[in-house]
Amino acid sequence: MVLEVDNIELHFGEKKILSGIYINAPEGKITGIMGRNGSGKTSLLNIVFGSLSPKYRSIRINAENQHKPLFATKMIAYLPQHRLLPKGMKLLTAFNLFGADWDKFITLFESFKPYRKFHSNQISSGELRLIETYLILSSHKRIILLDEPFSFIAPVYVDRIKDLIHRQKQDKIIVITDHSYEHILEMSDTIYLLKNGCSKLIDSINELINEGYLPASSPQKWSPK
Repeated sequence: MVLEVDNIELHFGEKKILSGIYINAPEGKITGIMGRNGSGKTSLLNIVFGSLSPKYRSIRINAENQHKPLFATKMIAYLPQHRLLPKGMKLLTAFNLFGADWDKFITLFESFKPYRKFHSNQISSGELRLIETYLILSSHKRIILLDEPFSFIAPVYVDRIKDLIHRQKQDKIIVITDHSYEHILEMSDTIYLLKNGCSKLIDSINELINEGYLPASSPQKWSPK
């Protein structure tokens, strides 16, 4: 399965946010979206999900135009930047809603075992973010959008989340963005850079340096997979 996002035009008042966007995200690969703050990364994910309506858009799955929001097709799950689970919701209720297995979760994250009967407002923001990320990744949706999945997550858990993302990509389309570009470079098979409202397919680290996104002295390494 292949997700294509094309011909996106989004304005807030007279300010152009997105124009000339094209993203090709195939199943089995992690597609990273890079860009400075305000470049439109979150707006783009909301458009793909269907919670934001631009002036123009073309969203295709296997070359077939999708005329209704993707969230209405029940094939997509989206981790937004903001809090996902309502305050006061029981964690077990959330796991049941997402069809996730608590016992399987605590085999990966043993320190969460005492939280079985907790509510979402009884744990830290980083712990909540980890649970929300796990729930989205564990859903049976074919398309996964992750906006800042590593925010506030303790470093000890970051690698486990990365491993989970890599395992899940085998039969899913995964699109990810994060303010820590190191994570995107490490994980992504394909990278697009958003700049001046447009998207650019990146072929090498040198392109990110030439575009002014990374410093010339950057030690980072990456190549398309």
